[in-house]
Amino acid sequence: MSRIRRLLRWALVALVGAAVLGAIALGTLYYVIVPKLPDVETLRTVELQEPMYVYTRDGRLMAQFGEMRRSPVTIAEVPKRLKDAFIATEDARFYEHHGVDYKGVARAVWLLATTDDKRVPGGSTITQQVARQFFLDSEYSYMRKLREMLLAMRMERELSKDEILELYLNKSFFGHRNYGVGAAAQFYYGKPLAELDLDEMASLAGIPKFPSSGNPLSNPERARERRDYILQRMGDLGFATATEVAAAKAVPMHAAPHEPPIEVYAPYIAEMVRQEMVARFGAEALTQGYKVTTTIDPNLQAAADKALRDGLLTYDVRHGWHGVEQHFELAPGEDAATAGKRLADIPAQANLLPAVVVAVESGRAELALSDGRVVEVTKKNSFASRDPATLLKRGDQVRLRATVEAPEATAEVPEGEALPLPPGKTSYALSQLPRAQAALVSLDPSNGALRALSGGFSFAGNEFNRATQARRQPGSSFKPFIYAAAMERGYNPASIVLDAPVVFKQRNGKVWRPQNSTGNFAGPMRLREALVQSRNLVSVRLLDAIGVDFARDYIGKFGFEKDQLPPNLSMSLGTASLTPLSVARGYAVFANGGFRVDPWFIDTVRDRNDAVLFQENPPTACLSCSVSGRTSAARHLVDGFNLGPAAAPAPT
Repeated sequence: MSRIRRLLRWALVALVGAAVLGAIALGTLYYVIVPKLPDVETLRTVELQEPMYVYTRDGRLMAQFGEMRRSPVTIAEVPKRLKDAFIATEDARFYEHHGVDYKGVARAVWLLATTDDKRVPGGSTITQQVARQFFLDSEYSYMRKLREMLLAMRMERELSKDEILELYLNKSFFGHRNYGVGAAAQFYYGKPLAELDLDEMASLAGIPKFPSSGNPLSNPERARERRDYILQRMGDLGFATATEVAAAKAVPMHAAPHEPPIEVYAPYIAEMVRQEMVARFGAEALTQGYKVTTTIDPNLQAAADKALRDGLLTYDVRHGWHGVEQHFELAPGEDAATAGKRLADIPAQANLLPAVVVAVESGRAELALSDGRVVEVTKKNSFASRDPATLLKRGDQVRLRATVEAPEATAEVPEGEALPLPPGKTSYALSQLPRAQAALVSLDPSNGALRALSGGFSFAGNEFNRATQARRQPGSSFKPFIYAAAMERGYNPASIVLDAPVVFKQRNGKVWRPQNSTGNFAGPMRLREALVQSRNLVSVRLLDAIGVDFARDYIGKFGFEKDQLPPNLSMSLGTASLTPLSVARGYAVFANGGFRVDPWFIDTVRDRNDAVLFQENPPTACLSCSVSGRTSAARHLVDGFNLGPAAAPAPT
C-alpha cells in the first residue's frame, strides 16, 4: 500500500472519529441541556409588566406609576408594514426557518473565524431573541448560545409564528422606559400603531438594536441612518416600492416625547394611592396593569388646589419680597437662549415657572424662560406693582406666575410641565415661592370618601403631605369637640357659663391664667354665643367642669387617638397635635348626625382585563334612620343645634 493511500486512510479514520466524537459530545450536551430548558407553554399565559393607572371618580387619568411604559398589543393590531419593517431588519427569513437560521449561523461562524471580533452580528433570529428575553440572561458564551438555539427550536414547535412575533414586539425595549412597540409608538409619535407612517414604522423597527444610544430622541442622526437602512431593506425584500422608500427617506426625523396625558393633577392623593396599593397588593401592584378608581372629584380638586395656592400667595405678598432663589453669573454676551438652559434642572412649582433675569433697567426687566423665550416685566405685572429694577438684577433666578387664558385650559399650569405651555394666550407676572405652607382636606361626611386633598403648595417642591403627615395644633377649631363633650354631660346651647378671669395652679407650682384673644370678658353667656365668639375662658371652664379624662374618652369617639389629646386643661384651647385629615374626620360627625366615618379614597381596583379585584363598600350615615325604623324629623334643630328627639313635640 502506497504511503499516500495510508495517509488518506488515516485521515478518513480521524475524520470519522472526530465526527463520531462530535456527535457523542453534541448528543451528550443535548440530553444534559434539554431537560433543563424551561417550559415554553408558559409564554401563552405570560403577563408582561404594565404600569398602574390612577383615575378620578369620573374616569380621568390622575397618575401613572411603574418603571416601564407598556401598552401590550395583539398581533392583529400590528399593521403588516410594521411587521415587515421588523422582519426586514431583524430576521428576513423569519417565516421560513424553524427557530434557527442556519445561513445566519454559518455567516456568524465565518466572521468569527476570519476576523478578530469576539462578538459578531447576524446569528440570532427573532425566535432566539424571544427565548433570550424571557428565559436567558445576557451572558455571552457558547453554552448560552446553544441553550438559546435549542429553546428557539422548541418554541417553534409549540407556538405559531404570529405568537412569537407578538411576544417580541411587546417585550422589546425601545428606550426611555418604553417596552413594547405600542408604548413606543405613543411615546415617540403620540399615535396608535394603525396611524403610523412608513418612515415612523422604520424608525421604531430600528430602535431595539440600540435602544438607549440610537433612539430618535437621544441620537436623531444615528436613528435616521438606521431608519434609512431599514427602508432600503424593505425595498430590496419587496415590502415597499422604490417610490415609497424614497418618499419615506425624505421625511425629516420628527420624534418627540409624548407623555401620558394627565387630565387631573393631584400628586399628593396619587402618592397616597401608590402607597396604599403597595401595602395591599405588594410591589407587584405597580407592574400588573391595575386600574385604580379613586373617590376624588376633579372639579373639587382643582378648586382646592387653586384656593390653597391663591391664599398662600396672597398671604406671602403681604410679607414682602424674598423671591430671588439663586444668582447666576451670566457672561457679558450671554443671550436669553443660553441663559435659559441654566434652568433645565429647576422644576416648575404649581404654576410658578423658573426664570432668569437677563436685562434690567428703570421700570422694566427682561426674564428668560427655560426654552429661551423672553418675558418683559413692568410695574403692571411686577410683584405688588413695584418697579422690577428695585427687586431684580441680571443673573437672578426668580419665578414667573403663568396663567393660560384659553376657553378649555385650566387657570393653573401643572407643575413640572415642560415648555411649551398648553395652547392659548399665556400671561406672566413676577411672583415668588411662598414661605408659608397649608393643607386642605374635603371629604364626604356621609361615608368618609375623600373628594379633594392638597398636601401643600407644590408636590414638586416638597413631597411631604401636610394633610396626612403634619401634626399641628388646631387651636379654636377644636372647641366644638369640647362643647360636644359638655353636651354629653348635660349642657345644651342655652346653658349659661361665666366668661370671667380664672386662675389654675399647676402641679409644678406654676400658675396658669388663660385669656381671651380679645383681652376682655363678657360675663355670663349662653354656650351658643360663647362658641360663635370662640371665648377661650368658657371653653376652659367647660372642660374643667366635665373633667379632662371624660372629655378625652368622649372626643376619642370622633376618631382621634387618645394619646394625642393633652391630659390637661390646655386641650380646651386646641393644643393637641392633630393632622388636618383627622380634624376633617371629626367634623364629619357633626355634619352627618353623629356617625363616625373612616376616610377612604380607593373605590375600585381592576386588573388589566377589567376584572374587579376590590370594591369599597363603606358604611354610610343615615340622617333619617332611627333604631326603631321610624324616621325622626328635623323639628329638634334650633338655631342650627341638634337638641335631640326628646326636644321635639310628640307626633300626633
